[in-house]
Amino acid sequence: MGAVVERPQAPSRHRLDVGAYYRMAEVGILSQPQRVELIDGDIFDMNPIGSPHAALTRRLEQRFARAVADGIVLVSVQNPLRLDSHNEPQPDFVVLAPRPDAYAASHPGARDALLVVEVSDSSLEHDRKTKLPAYARCGVPEVWIVDLSARAVEVYRDPIEGRYASSSRITRGALTAGRVPAVTIEVSTLFA
Repeated sequence: MGAVVERPQAPSRHRLDVGAYYRMAEVGILSQPQRVELIDGDIFDMNPIGSPHAALTRRLEQRFARAVADGIVLVSVQNPLRLDSHNEPQPDFVVLAPRPDAYAASHPGARDALLVVEVSDSSLEHDRKTKLPAYARCGVPEVWIVDLSARAVEVYRDPIEGRYASSSRITRGALTAGRVPAVTIEVSTLFA
């Protein structure tokens, strides 16, 4: 009887799920002050947040403050958004459907997000090519990528089959999220 010859297998990707991601944090593999995100089963180290980035996020908080006070929406800043079992980014800014427990029972998911905003300085390519497709695949209805260096807002709407059907780039004028018509933002005020 002849020997069994094993064929070498090509390397394969090992995708982490959210459970493994949290276990890594619990045992200290992922520790503070390191900011990380789980995207498509891969862990990404995120850069520290600079002053212009933080200021723009605060301006977004101000623009949505009335809608939050009126109970129309909740706002989440740099907190987890559980898209599915392999994706848990920490978007810069998320407008959420209100919930009495403020999502204490679980992180909000793609269905809870009315708008996701990524503020991009050094992360523009990553936000466009890695995070945006994950948001589309998981059904986030609208994503804004704020390009700090170009002083522009890229608007992506209507996810269909893992892509956004509508996209535009806005440098001036008014901007309103499709699912939050109570809030209109003058684009220039984001970069003031």
